[in-house]
Amino acid sequence: MDDLKDHVAVVTGGGRGIGREVARELASRGARVAVVSRNPESCGSAVEAIHAEFPGQAAAYAVDVADHTAVQEVAKRILGDLGGTDILVNNAGITRDGLLMRMKEEDWDAVLDTNLKGAFNTVKAFMRPLMKSEHGRIINIASVIGLIGNAGQANYSASKAGLIGFTKAVARELAGRAVTCNAVAPGFITTDMTSELPESVREAVLAKIPLATFGEPRDIAAAVAYLAGPSARYITGQVLAVDGGMTM
Repeated sequence: MDDLKDHVAVVTGGGRGIGREVARELASRGARVAVVSRNPESCGSAVEAIHAEFPGQAAAYAVDVADHTAVQEVAKRILGDLGGTDILVNNAGITRDGLLMRMKEEDWDAVLDTNLKGAFNTVKAFMRPLMKSEHGRIINIASVIGLIGNAGQANYSASKAGLIGFTKAVARELAGRAVTCNAVAPGFITTDMTSELPESVREAVLAKIPLATFGEPRDIAAAVAYLAGPSARYITGQVLAVDGGMTM
């Protein structure tokens, strides 16, 4: 499928897990993908893997999305290298879990700065080229935790709930320029991070999922690709939960 041929996509947090699979999926559909990660090695590795299947379809850019000035600078490089931006996927995110009573201020700030301010920084950096595109798409990777909350994740819950509100506001602001903005809210997705959880925790989570199975990064990538594609031209301001029924 090449429904995104000649489009340019920017994927933050693209070095591993969900972001890496999203970058690969968009490249498989013909997009040229800027894979953005704080870690030069991870985004470089992701690009190498994409090139093995889809030569020349990706480029690596290392930046901390929480750093406003650095994001503006890397955006200039991406626009210069790739000639524009049609799709922006805000996937970069971190966790610093802990009960609120014991949560340190720096753990709160770090999560909000990356997960929420990071999306603000990238949208600000790419807003003008997105508005000039005939196919402007913004897709923010939120979480079911932003919909239902979770004990021990006050910072993460707040960041993802804030990202959902941000999505709806941006959707309204950019609708007049035919730029859509939607969010995907993953449920429990099997990644390197979640595989490290104790088996007892995994079993407890599984019991809450009606489909009785964990999701995979490719499930999120497919949802992102749909929202990024031409078939989703009339969808904006929405939150698509990909969670096996966990939040229904």
